[in-house]
Amino acid sequence: MTTASTPMQEAERPLRKDAARNRELILETAAEVFAEQGLEAGYDEIARRAGIGVGTVYRRFPERSELVQALFETRIDEMVAVGEEAAAIPDAWDGLTWFFEKSVEKQVADRGLKEVMVQTLSESGHMTVGRERIGPIVESLMQRAQADGALRKDVEVTDLGMQLMLIGSLSTPEQPDLWRRYLALLFDALRARPGITPLPLEAPPDEAMHMLMCNLQGRRT
Repeated sequence: MTTASTPMQEAERPLRKDAARNRELILETAAEVFAEQGLEAGYDEIARRAGIGVGTVYRRFPERSELVQALFETRIDEMVAVGEEAAAIPDAWDGLTWFFEKSVEKQVADRGLKEVMVQTLSESGHMTVGRERIGPIVESLMQRAQADGALRKDVEVTDLGMQLMLIGSLSTPEQPDLWRRYLALLFDALRARPGITPLPLEAPPDEAMHMLMCNLQGRRT
């Protein structure tokens, strides 16, 4: 006598090769479409560009939130890889600034990425995942630069996180690279030097990031 599989058992089974290929194709195509149109782009457009039926997209990702979550995890993987490259740069300051330049560059070039990061990081569960994976990398890059005497001592991880989210929104059709101007200003302000004015107040704690992200999006907590 056979017993029916539970949803949990089905979810744990590895995908068939064709299903796995479809999933990767959908993710790659969705990333392209979202980069151009944002997260509200329709499944019809994703299916058309991928050359598959829209029903296939819905079968793999019945809820848009599931697709967004999968893209979020992919983007976190990419950011971790960038962080590892930055850590391999011998000069501490160069490694830190290269990491943040590449981070903002990705945000500006990919509208969907920015929306994915802001939307998911403003939700406590996803924010925890992002913080646990990227936070240690950023903290390590900062500590190395501070120990080297290049980065001012009173800067915290959340300071940089919020600044980079803001700078990532600074581009126009006429000046798509406008963000580079403000990133250069930020780097200049972050440089350790004699007689620098101490920062007022304290950096926001991790728990405040949800509210700050909501403020950035102009929505309620």
